This record gives sequence, C-alpha cells and structure tokens, in this order.
Amino acid sequence: LHQQIIDEQPYSELAWFNLAAAYQGVKLYEKAIDAYQYAIAIDDKFDYAYRNLGDAYLRIRKYKDAIEALEKVLELSKPEEVIYEAIGHCYDRLKNFAQARFHYRKASHLNAEDSKLYYKIACTYYNEGQYGSAVRQLESALKIHRLQHEYNLLMGECKMQLNQTRDAIHFLSTAIRVRPKNISGWDSLIRCLYNAGYYQEARQQTLSAIKHTQAKPIFVYYLSAVLFAMNKPKEALLFLEKGLQASPKAVKKFVQLNPSILQKTQVVDLIARYKRNRPQ
Repeated sequence: LHQQIIDEQPYSELAWFNLAAAYQGVKLYEKAIDAYQYAIAIDDKFDYAYRNLGDAYLRIRKYKDAIEALEKVLELSKPEEVIYEAIGHCYDRLKNFAQARFHYRKASHLNAEDSKLYYKIACTYYNEGQYGSAVRQLESALKIHRLQHEYNLLMGECKMQLNQTRDAIHFLSTAIRVRPKNISGWDSLIRCLYNAGYYQEARQQTLSAIKHTQAKPIFVYYLSAVLFAMNKPKEALLFLEKGLQASPKAVKKFVQLNPSILQKTQVVDLIARYKRNRPQ
C-alpha cells in the first residue's frame, strides 16, 4: 500500500516518511533509512524524519550518523530531554565520555527529577576513573530513588575505589536487598569484604550468594579463595575443584580476586591436572 502511494506521489515527503516508518516497524532499518533520506531530500526541515532517522541509525549502531540526525532535530524543534539523552547515549557508545556527559547534563536541565540521567552522568565519570565526581552524581540520583539497585551498586563500586570500605559495604548490601538473585551485587560485596580482609564476613556472604543464585560457579570459586585466606587449604581445594567441574572458564575470576594465589603449588597443580583431564 505504501509503495503504491509512493508511485502515485513520488514527491510527497509524507508518503516517504510513512513508508520508512513501516519499514522501521518491521526492523528493516536500512530500507527505513533510505526512505527517510528521500523524505528529507524533499523537505529538509522535516524534523520528525530526522528524529526517526536518528533512531534507525541508533538501532544498527551507526552512532555518528545517529548523532548527526538527532542534532538536526535540536536545530529544527524545541529542545527535548529524550533527544539530548539519545545523543548522550551515542557518545557513550563511542566512548567519548565528556560529550556523553555534556548531553546527559543538557537532558537533566530539562528534567531535574529524572534520576536515571544523574546515574548515566555518574557512569561517564566512573569510566574515566573520576570516582569522587561519580559519587556526587549518584547522591543526586539516590535522593530521588533511594532503593534503585543499579545506583547503589555503582555507588558501592565507587566507594570501594575510594577505599571507603564501610560505605561500600552499606551500598552494596542495599543493592543485594533490593535484588537478592542478582549476581553483580554479591560479586561486588564479596570482593569488597575480601580486599578489606574481612574474611569471616566474606565467607558468610559467599555462602548466602551460593544459596540465592543457585550455586553460580563464580561464588564457589570465591568461597575457595576466602577459605585459602582463612588458612583452610583442604576445604579451599575442595571448593576449587567443584568450581573447576562446574565452569572451567570462571577460574579467571578466582585468580583475579587474588593473583598471588597462583604461588600456591597445590592450586596450580589442581588447575593443571583438571585442564589435562578435561575432555576436548
């Protein structure tokens, strides 16, 4: 039907726009892009065509093209939070965190109650290693939504990086309470406790993580690492072997927690023996 209308009205920007939207609706983004460009060629002030064109480019991860189209929307129409946020997202994907942050801030000026924007700004700072600046943005986000899992998790990670262990434990524990089956919260909390030398508490939390996450292999490995730190090598080797049986690839998380663990001959021998005997 849309193609028929195009045949009848080849110079109608609305006909091309509707054809493009139809393609976009069935995820034929390349065809949608071509049709939007025809619409824009007929009317280069057609802001909705630029808007949808930007979205289509974003869907196929052509972020530079998406930015160009979305900036045209800002030229032609009233500034909108969603457009600034979308441009910020594109820069984020391109790892241009300063520009991503600039556009997220523009969006937040239009909607100061959108906690997600403060979180996204915080992520850009975190990715640059500016943990103190990330904390300040997360404080704003948490004032609006105190129990958001992602906000507490990132705040905990920032506090860890700043060696503020007690605060890190508080925020990571909150993240776990909100989403007890989520692996990331347990992972961060156990790493925090382990690195701070709180081995008894780390052991307790690792057992809780195993219970709540249906014994994910990463936590079996973490339990082994904690038991080694508590000078319980027999138990530690037992859980290391269980981890190797469940997920050989996850052993890298075990080593990352404490690289010096590879100085233990028993550990190296067990990993090597398992690799030799593992079916190819």
